[in-house]
Amino acid sequence: MSWVTESWRLKLLAIGLSVLMLGAVAFAQNPPTFKTLTVSPIQYKNLASNLVVINAPTEMAVRVNGLADTLQSVTASSLTASFDLSKVSPGPAVKANLIVAPVSSDITVQTPSIPFVLDIDRRATAALPVQVGPTSAAFGWTVTKAQAECPSTPCVVNFDGPVSWETDSRGLPNLKAYVDVNASIGSERIDFINLPVTLVQGGTPLDTTTFAKTVPESGLDQPSVGVVVLAKTSTTTKQLVFAVAPPTHQPPAGYFWSGVSFNPTFVVVSGRIDILANVTYLTLPAADLSGHTSTFTASVAIPYPSGVTGPQQPVRVTYTISHIPTTQPSPSPTPSPTPSP
Repeated sequence: MSWVTESWRLKLLAIGLSVLMLGAVAFAQNPPTFKTLTVSPIQYKNLASNLVVINAPTEMAVRVNGLADTLQSVTASSLTASFDLSKVSPGPAVKANLIVAPVSSDITVQTPSIPFVLDIDRRATAALPVQVGPTSAAFGWTVTKAQAECPSTPCVVNFDGPVSWETDSRGLPNLKAYVDVNASIGSERIDFINLPVTLVQGGTPLDTTTFAKTVPESGLDQPSVGVVVLAKTSTTTKQLVFAVAPPTHQPPAGYFWSGVSFNPTFVVVSGRIDILANVTYLTLPAADLSGHTSTFTASVAIPYPSGVTGPQQPVRVTYTISHIPTTQPSPSPTPSPTPSP
């Protein structure tokens, strides 16, 4: 066994060098390297129920280290990212560390603890009566009532979110809920369903896309409501003249209808503004002129259109019937006398 112990130091050194050579070859084929991944979503742990994070980060780019072969299969799902908010208090610049950890021991995170500044506010629920925005009435109509409708009466929606969105700098309520009716009202009742509710803070509408950027997510318990609008028409008066429909039969041969007159010449009617706007005159019934060869007068009732009222006395309509003049033949010209030779 002397050959085993003989020069044992040299032999041990040779074995060590061999191992190092094998390791060097292995690392040359599979060297350690790094990879940048975007971790999402970010978890917010232990946040008190009366707090809310505003503009909460949703993703974070981090660098991970590991062997090249291992990193080829590593994705963002191989990491977790979370804040521990168990000890935070409300404030616009609250310090917190984002802890990024691998789910496997084959990789390491280059910066496992990343400092952040978070905007944390108190969380509250505000009950907001829904107001109907200005409504537009069609010509001749007046809106008498515009009311939001939802399960509660009067209609109230509840906003759950940051207190700073619900109050002004003095802590007074500053958030209102509106629903707009983008239609011209031209009937006695119109019912609208599922109209979106708009939140207005100090006269400026809140951007609903910011609701999803809070943790927990802010929003309304009823994002849409119904609206009922009642309206009535205004009435007015108008002076209208008369016209007659074409005769059912013309005068006998040799005569023609040359004119017509009315007594009275006009009437004052009343009705809805939108109806009277389309009425410019009143047309009286047609007459039968087949048995008349001279002027005659008929008494007729006034036919008022639907929605229009006026005097009930008849109108005297005078038709002028004229004789068609006969045309005399022109005399033949007298020949000039032939001069004597």
